[in-house]
Amino acid sequence: MDPYGENKLISPLHKKKASEDLSGQEKQKADSGTGHETGGVPREPNPGGKQKPPEDPEETVETLVDHLGDLRKQLIKSSIVFLFFLLLVFSTLNFWFPYVVKGNDLVILGPLEVVKFYTSISATMALGLSLPFLIHFIWQFVKPGLEESEARFLGLYSPVMLLLFLFGVAFGYFIVNPLSYQFLIGLGAANFDVMISANEYVHFLIMTTIPLGLLFEMPVLALFLSSIGVLTSVSMKKVRKWSYLGLAIVSALITPPDFLSQLLVLVPMAGLYEASIFVVKRMEARNERMGDTTV
Repeated sequence: MDPYGENKLISPLHKKKASEDLSGQEKQKADSGTGHETGGVPREPNPGGKQKPPEDPEETVETLVDHLGDLRKQLIKSSIVFLFFLLLVFSTLNFWFPYVVKGNDLVILGPLEVVKFYTSISATMALGLSLPFLIHFIWQFVKPGLEESEARFLGLYSPVMLLLFLFGVAFGYFIVNPLSYQFLIGLGAANFDVMISANEYVHFLIMTTIPLGLLFEMPVLALFLSSIGVLTSVSMKKVRKWSYLGLAIVSALITPPDFLSQLLVLVPMAGLYEASIFVVKRMEARNERMGDTTV
């Protein structure tokens, strides 16, 4: 027998359930009304009023796959160009041989040293000849991911970078290499019978040319760091003595262990550092004039 049935009384539990059902019905009506106003699509509550953009993992994966595909294409093209020049240089090595040896008497200490000598010379010359193409392929890959100022800077100064690299290699080939080579040979001839192996000679030639080509990129590197706000002419002047110390250490690492070679490299490096300060200062002055004109 229900004690609430005769007097039609409602228990507290029934009251709570009834209030919950009533509030649920009102909320459903409000949602349906909002859905009619917005074209039949109910709106979800958005605390704070901020909409978060939907994240699609498939689009992220597709973008990564596209980038990897572009990188793969540029690497394949770079490999094809490098192999082409490698075969070309290797097949015409007799033409390049006098320019490499420079009339020096070299000896071969074993059959494998012939292969090492020809391979080192061919690979180095093939890399130098294919360098403009490699730079172009790298530029095609990184250009979409660069900001407008960075892309404009690299597009403008890429030919300058190539020329500076060639100047550095030429400086090492015509000045640093012959002077340091003759100095070391003369130093050894005073007490020893000097015989230069082909493998040691080509290693010495590469060490006194290719690193100098990279060091000659210093002004362009300084300009790039200045254009993105990392470096200023004032900061370069403040750390000048420490920069000279660093250049001295680098010149000692990339050159033969003699004072003449290190000095031959350090002097132009110091000149390039001062030139970097000058060009950075000129660019800052030009940017200030452009800013004043805009205002």
